[in-house]
Amino acid sequence: MASKNQTLGEFIIENQSSFKYTSGELSRLINSIRLAAKVVNHEVNKAGLVDIIGAAGDTNIQGEDQQKLDVYANEKFIQTLTNRNIVCGIASEEEDDFITINSQDENHQNKYIVLIDPLDGSSNIDVNVSVGTIFSIYRRITPVGTPVQLKDFLQKGNQQVAAGYIVYGTSTMLVYTTGDGVNGFTLNPAIGSYYLSHPNMQFPKDGTIYSVNEGNYIHFPQGIKNYIKYCQEEEGNRPYTSRYIGSLVSDFHRNMIKGGIYMYPKSSKNSNGKLRLLYECNPMAFLAEQANGKASDGFTRILDIEPTELHQRAPFICGSKNMVNKAEEFMLAAK
Repeated sequence: MASKNQTLGEFIIENQSSFKYTSGELSRLINSIRLAAKVVNHEVNKAGLVDIIGAAGDTNIQGEDQQKLDVYANEKFIQTLTNRNIVCGIASEEEDDFITINSQDENHQNKYIVLIDPLDGSSNIDVNVSVGTIFSIYRRITPVGTPVQLKDFLQKGNQQVAAGYIVYGTSTMLVYTTGDGVNGFTLNPAIGSYYLSHPNMQFPKDGTIYSVNEGNYIHFPQGIKNYIKYCQEEEGNRPYTSRYIGSLVSDFHRNMIKGGIYMYPKSSKNSNGKLRLLYECNPMAFLAEQANGKASDGFTRILDIEPTELHQRAPFICGSKNMVNKAEEFMLAAK
């Protein structure tokens, strides 16, 4: 039985048998992510004191301005995962293409690939608002010992073996799942260890929070417009409260604890949606379902979408199950 004074390392060891692949490789991979997160957390927390805030002067593959901390976080996670010789491939939101990891061991048997959004919500860094890291882990489908291929990364979300996020907020938390529920660990900065603080996290079936950038209302599809009006009506436990941070990790984390729905639909400005399927939607959808929530593109389960490209975008509606169901009803009615 997990206890709240249990460290992340102890929890991983104790629960390794609940994961169907028990080689220990996945446990070492989670530990590597934990280590990199502590390094990035240290930089995030002193961002206002050093020359690490602001734009880096480059754009990523999506044409978005890279922040200095984007670049730093990307380098640290790739460096840590590569140096520990655990994965055979990495794909990052900040990189044009996937990275093949060539092990120094000619007989290496690394089976896992990692897809990562190194710093979600980085545009909030300069104004001291919570940001995060999102990660997704799959077992490769090409032969072990050979270079990874694109198809290793273009797997449906329902093939994920683990996913999680780190939120760098008033406290730093690592939240993850290996398909056996969702657990949250809070970093004690005094000793550098994560402790189990939120065991068996669950979305309430209903909630009173809706999270959407209402500044884009005019560009939204009619179904989303109708659902927003529904959220604002005075009836029953409505109107709901509007809460939007602009950092997916932070909005998701709050809604999972308090009950709510997060929406980033397609729009006349972003016909395919804005969030990345592989780096943001799939890992958060996996977490949501493991926490008794739901994730949809408005019509289809996110985890059942067939990826066709590395930086594919998708509409995203995620949160408390009954709220997502209601949003889907409005989308279907307006179709």
